[in-house]
Amino acid sequence: MNGSFDRRLGVAAGALAPVVALGTILLATALSPTFSWAGSALSDLGVTPASALAFNGGLVAGGVLALPLAWVLATDGRSVLTVAFGFTAVSMALVGVFRSGHPLHFPVALGFYLGATLTMLIDGIGSIRADGRAWGLAAIGLAVVHLGAWIAWSAGVRPGSGLAIPEAIGAVLFAIWVWTTASRLRSSGRRG
Repeated sequence: MNGSFDRRLGVAAGALAPVVALGTILLATALSPTFSWAGSALSDLGVTPASALAFNGGLVAGGVLALPLAWVLATDGRSVLTVAFGFTAVSMALVGVFRSGHPLHFPVALGFYLGATLTMLIDGIGSIRADGRAWGLAAIGLAVVHLGAWIAWSAGVRPGSGLAIPEAIGAVLFAIWVWTTASRLRSSGRRG
C-alpha cells in the first residue's frame, strides 16, 4: 500500500468513528427501557442489559476507528494535537470497557470529555498560528460551547439531575470537530 492510500483510509476511518459512536448511543437510548435524557447519564446505557452491548461496543469501535486519524495527524507533524486526539480516542474506547460502576469508569469518562475539549482548543490555537484563523476560531468556539454546557449544567440550568444532555452536547461537538478535521484533511491532502 502506498502512503496516499493509507492516509485516505486513516481519514475515512476517523470520519466513521463519530458515526459509529453516536449511532450506537442513539440505538442504546432506544433499546433501554429506563433511559431518560433528563435523569440519566449516557453511561447508564452501558449497564442496562438491553442497551449495554450497543453502547459499550459502539464506544470501543468508535475509539478504535478514530486512531488511524491520529496517525494522519502525526504524519502531518501535529504532535501535540496527535497526543490529545489519540488520548481522547483511547479514553472513549475505555468508557466502553470500564462501564459505569467500575473504579476506572469515571477517570476514563473524564479523560474523554477533557481530552475532547483540549483537542479542539489545541487545534484551534494551532490553526490560528498557521494562518487558519476561521477554522481556528471555530474549533475554539466548539470547545467553549462544550465548556459552557458543563458550566450551565453545574449551575443548575438543566431539566433534571442527569448528565446525558451535557455529555451528548460534548459528544456531538467533538463529532463536528472530527468530521470537519477529516474533511479538511481529505480536501487539502495535508493538515493546516
